Order: sequence, then structure tokens, then C-alpha cells
Amino acid sequence: MTATAETPHPRDVFDYKDGSGAEQAFLDAQARGRLHHAWLLCGPEGVGKATFAYRAARRLLGAAPDPARGLLGAAPNDPVCRQVASQSHPDLLVLERAVEDGKTKKFIAVDDARRMPEFFSKAPGSAPFRVAIIDSVDEMNINAANAVLKTLEEPPERGVIFLVSHAPGKLLPTIRSRCRRLTFASWSEERAAAFVIDRTGLDADRAARLAQMARGAPGRALALAQRGALEVDQTVADLLGNLPATDEAALLALADTFRGAEGAERFATVLERLAEQVRERALAAATASAGVAVDRWAALWERLTALPAEVDAVNLDRADAFWSVIADLKAAARL
Repeated sequence: MTATAETPHPRDVFDYKDGSGAEQAFLDAQARGRLHHAWLLCGPEGVGKATFAYRAARRLLGAAPDPARGLLGAAPNDPVCRQVASQSHPDLLVLERAVEDGKTKKFIAVDDARRMPEFFSKAPGSAPFRVAIIDSVDEMNINAANAVLKTLEEPPERGVIFLVSHAPGKLLPTIRSRCRRLTFASWSEERAAAFVIDRTGLDADRAARLAQMARGAPGRALALAQRGALEVDQTVADLLGNLPATDEAALLALADTFRGAEGAERFATVLERLAEQVRERALAAATASAGVAVDRWAALWERLTALPAEVDAVNLDRADAFWSVIADLKAAARL
């Protein structure tokens, strides 16, 4: 098996597949002189929303078109593209969660969001437009969202904002109403698997499993591969298959990997795969008309999906949360 390739940042992606519909809609609006000041890019995580945002930004900032790379394509060696890649373009503002001491913050900082009014109060310095990318707007608390809303309410002249959202229904209605929406759909699992094979060299079976886990989102499938989700999924399957018996030594070793920044990611991956397999058990119980079992597995699924955010919100010990989940799994298996 070839080693899994690291998932590139969207600003470093220049070849973009399956985005022609969104790109054509954007170009049509620009050609008609009806370029909206705010674009809400909606769809599942990992389907190319942020990649589109950077492609559109490079075009608005004056990068020369490269038709070989798609409708909004530009060459990596274009001067504008080099500035964007080095995060030094004076007319581009990017809001994303900061990384400090190797740990990614939970939210986009409100102080960063408050930079937008000042940024858009100035005329473009070296480009036709000033552009802001928020990746993602879902990762803003209410104060940061309100700071962004002030800019949306007073559209900047020669300014365009791209707001990436994986869950637009959770956004402030006042933000949604001030944006033009572009929707990005998942790929078929077959196409997503082929994409994974091309980028990683994984065999067809493993690539297909990743595409299924990611529900056809190619970027998410790559991220899952990088996080070792296939191995975690097998560990979870073994755990559930042996319930209510458990291998305490193996569980202790697994819980010990939840420390630090990398441990937080592994913890989230373990709970994600547990939630998915518990969901399958709930569906199987429903098919078998096992009412009590359905309720127990469904309740456990809800807890597993909510637990990572709860652990982060109140700084719970991940190992303690994991052992609590194990106790609930044993109880559910005894029904």
C-alpha cells in the first residue's frame, strides 16, 4: 500500500474537478455586471467549497486565466497565485481558525472577524477587487458572526466575500439572507474512490471504503485516509463485535492515544466511526422490530455524535468520556 498523501490546503489546489456548474454561475454573474458581494458556499465538508473560493478569489484578484485548469483556472506560477499561496496578497483577507502551539482553535476569533470592516474600508491596492474568504463561517461564535454581519449589511464597493458553510441551516438567518447561495453536491462513491486512488495509491477496496465513509465527499475521504480512519473503523468493528466482552488492555492502550492535539483528532475519529456503526445497529434493530434495542442504540448514537463537542466545550478528559461510552455500549449489548 502506498503511503497516504497529505491533504493539501485549498489555496494550494489548482486542478479542480466537478465544479464547472458553480464556476459558470459565478462567471455569468460577473459578465452580467451582477456580481454579488457575498457568496454562501454550501454543501458537505470536503466537496470543494473552499477550493472554489480560492479559485474565484484568484480570478477577482487578477490572475491570468488558464483554461486547461477549468473555467476559473490559473497557473500556480502566476504572480497573483504565488502571493495567494504565500498568504501575502494585500487585497485578500482569509478568516480561519488559528493554530497555536500545534493546536487548532475551536472557533474563528472575534478579533479576526472584526478586521473585516477595516479591510473593506480601503480601496483595492493592487487588484480589481478586495476579497475575503471565511473558511468556515460555521466555526464562528455569535460575536464573530455579528462582526461579519456588519460588513454584509453594508456591502463594500469592489469587495467580494466568500463564506464556506457545511451546515448553512445553523447560520444566522440575517447572514443567509444577505448572500447568494451556491450549492456543492457530493460525488458518486465510485468517482470519489477513483479520486482517492489517484491521490494516494491505495487499493480499490480501501479507497471504496473511504469513499463510503465520506459519503462521496472526495476531500473528506482524503482527510479520513490521513487520519487512519480505516484502521480505526476495524478497531471499532472488533470492539462492537465482541460486546459485552471487551479487551481491557486494548481499550487502555487506545484511551492512552487520546492525549494532546493529535489525540483530540484520534478521539474524534474513534467516536465518529463508533457513531456510524452504532447507527447501523439501530437501523438493524428497527428492521427487526426490536423496540427497546432501537431506543437504546438510537440514544447512544445521539450521545456519540454530540460528545466530541461537549468534551471540547467543557474540557472534559477524553479518556474518561471514552470509558463512559464503553460502559454504555456494554449495557446496550446486553439487551
